[in-house]
Amino acid sequence: MNKMTANDAKALLDRVAERIAAFDPGAISDRGRRTALWGIIDTIAVTLAGYPEDCTRIALETPGVADAAGPCLIFGSSKRTSALDATFINGIASHALDYDDFSAVFGGHQSVPLVTPLFALAEERGLSGKAVFDAYLLGIEAEMRFARCVHPHHYDKGWHPTATLGIFGTAAACARLIGLDREKTAYALAISASLASGLKANFGTMTKPLHVGQSARNGLLAVLLAERGFDANPAAMEHHQGFLTVFNGEGTFCADQLTADWDGGPWENESATLAIKQFPCCGSTHQCITATQRLMARETIPPETIAGIEILPHMRRLRHTNTPRPTTELEAKFSVQYTVARTLLDGTVKLKDFENAAWEEDAVQNLLSVTDARPHPELDGDQADQWAAEIIVKTKDGRTVSEKVQALVGRSGDNAMTEGELWEKLEDCAGRIMPSAQARRAFDGLLTLAAASDLSGVLPALEVGRG
Repeated sequence: MNKMTANDAKALLDRVAERIAAFDPGAISDRGRRTALWGIIDTIAVTLAGYPEDCTRIALETPGVADAAGPCLIFGSSKRTSALDATFINGIASHALDYDDFSAVFGGHQSVPLVTPLFALAEERGLSGKAVFDAYLLGIEAEMRFARCVHPHHYDKGWHPTATLGIFGTAAACARLIGLDREKTAYALAISASLASGLKANFGTMTKPLHVGQSARNGLLAVLLAERGFDANPAAMEHHQGFLTVFNGEGTFCADQLTADWDGGPWENESATLAIKQFPCCGSTHQCITATQRLMARETIPPETIAGIEILPHMRRLRHTNTPRPTTELEAKFSVQYTVARTLLDGTVKLKDFENAAWEEDAVQNLLSVTDARPHPELDGDQADQWAAEIIVKTKDGRTVSEKVQALVGRSGDNAMTEGELWEKLEDCAGRIMPSAQARRAFDGLLTLAAASDLSGVLPALEVGRG
């Protein structure tokens, strides 16, 4: 049912804009604020890692892209351009490796639509780190409400929510950052409704990260247009030819979710479903990697002693990760067999493990030859724990050892990454383009973002190649 409050004379986006203007960042708990800061730092890390990727390089080399003069840094370079162009390139880089944070509720990656446009806009206008942080908090709240409004049908239909819904988070956060009034904020959101796009058919190609760059740029463009008086229809969501009906279809959305729970929460920033990827591969392999690590922490299992490996996740996690013998980088990232084998060999999984055909190493192939992955018999159906997994290892001397994890949606909630683990990820990501000491300066600067009067503690450390 297309549920919507009856007899409400205000257009839906007008009501959303009112809530954006009234949002109090101080209402978010310390846990929620830490989750948000970790999300921002993580996004900067993966953006640096994505800078050398072909999709970023091709976009940079395309005539007319990033040619505009401006003060905004393309992270990992010394090039500066306009806020729109920096958002476009940094947005592509942020999703180039699919290593960015994600949310089960959002059905996608919640931070990449927010971080690069907010940093670019703040750099262009000399705004504070605190303002960026507060706007990010607001952006997360907005994104999740749009997601609750249209999922699961929106995701199942084939839209890429990181782009099609992330654009509304971009517009909401950027409008808040520069202080747009209610009317102009509603216009920015309505413009975004006409600029939203992104098809899951292009997953596995360079166009997937392009979705993020273009969506973030479009959301920022919508705000900049609205700021100058460009108008749009605030009923562009609920109109019979508006976003909800056109993108989803009749009977497949709940419009009331857009305006629910803005008065005292529960706040989305405090949710245990906002997850950081500790490992640079499909999030549906992470449960098995973590179970393997925990098993290795209490058992000594030399790889040469292993006679058999059983990998038992929920069927939903296995459908797109059952790749027994990967032959490409992308297949390796979506191979639960390879990622478990790599963990048994090295204790973890890092970026280097998806480079230079690392999956072809003899030690890896030996483990893959004795590995079996199948759905866990006790994790069946929609009501089961879909983020649980069990690893069973049999050794040549007859031992059988196992480990099971439950409800592990990346690193989130009570299982959040520690500061040390987050630094380890940023160091690994930034190591593709800068020395560790420079990465450490960036990390330390980002830790102070929520109280910073400007971005001078961060941006210089993200610049590479000057002189």
